[in-house]
Amino acid sequence: MKRIYILNGHPAEKSLSRTFAEIYALAARGAGHEVRLTHLHDLAFDSDFGFAGYTQLKPLEPDLEQVLADMAWSEHFVLATPMWWGGLPAKLKGLIDRAFLPGRTFDTHDMKFGLPAPMLGGRSARVILTSDTPGWFMRLAYKNALLWQLRRQILGFVGFKPSRFTHFSMASHVKSAVLDRWLDQVRKIGANAG
Repeated sequence: MKRIYILNGHPAEKSLSRTFAEIYALAARGAGHEVRLTHLHDLAFDSDFGFAGYTQLKPLEPDLEQVLADMAWSEHFVLATPMWWGGLPAKLKGLIDRAFLPGRTFDTHDMKFGLPAPMLGGRSARVILTSDTPGWFMRLAYKNALLWQLRRQILGFVGFKPSRFTHFSMASHVKSAVLDRWLDQVRKIGANAG
């Protein structure tokens, strides 16, 4: 059994990302895994990093401290998020900017190949991504840029490996039969803690 931390990265109170996060959580709990679930909408923090470099840092708000504690507790991290304008929602990016800090998620005193050592190693990740961009177009025209950013420059940088992705495209106007298939897929992933 695994300790799983799920972050619904959609800033709205209700969303498809929230539904996926909750379905995953139910399936994982049903399979005997320990689960913690956070909704970005419920978190209170200033998303503006506000400084250049890491010489000055704002104290982290309690909600950001809890996110870091839940990540440290976890063995598997799940992020459910939409893709907006080719990237992450601003509040989610702000959470990463503010909380993924030296000494908390990476170690600048332990450099390997010119990069700081990750501090969240030994953990896997799953990203459940929604978009209106068709998968084939995302691959051919955008070279899966957001997937690469998440896998290499964010999750991998702090130690989450492997990082697996489930991409549901054309998500804004999904037909109910398609949505049912997507929900079944998320249930299966959750039950297997994948």
